[in-house]
Amino acid sequence: MGVYTGIAQDNVTIEGGTAYNLNLTGTVSLGGVALTATAAEINAAADTSTRLVSAAAATLAVTVADHDSKVVVLNRAAGVTATLPAATGSGAVFRFTTGTAVTSNNNIIKVADNTDVMSGSIYVTDQAAGTGTEFSTTTTSDTITMNGSTSGGLAGGVLTLIDVATNLYAVHGNIIGTGVEVTPFSATV
Repeated sequence: MGVYTGIAQDNVTIEGGTAYNLNLTGTVSLGGVALTATAAEINAAADTSTRLVSAAAATLAVTVADHDSKVVVLNRAAGVTATLPAATGSGAVFRFTTGTAVTSNNNIIKVADNTDVMSGSIYVTDQAAGTGTEFSTTTTSDTITMNGSTSGGLAGGVLTLIDVATNLYAVHGNIIGTGVEVTPFSATV
């Protein structure tokens, strides 16, 4: 196989069972539509092998590169503290679920600094009673705490946080607890 440069054809077809390294310059189109995404962006959108990210350490620094549009599974009985990146209005979507029920400490999701807040609501379901209560944020909410009982932290449920503006995360979800539900929201950062 050789190296071909300066091909003057408008349409090139490559067939065969060999891996090809294709370096393209200029405007690239697929089906007549200009391709503006980078290779890294295409790989991130197309790679389904890493959609679930297990968090089994005591802390997790959430990043756009590693966690945007993925599901972070909180998998530590002694709890995980996940710190979100600073809210910039990037549109990044972070999803969390509890894979391992919290039996000591807490699962905590918090913002990066004291200028960021969360806005939205979480429904806390009492798994034993089959009832639940929805809790809304206040103007200073910046932390979600799931204690393994009344404020969630049992396996299941999903939280979604979206970086919607500078200093602002939208939050919505349903988490699983037991006992008389209490708000998982607070201002601790």
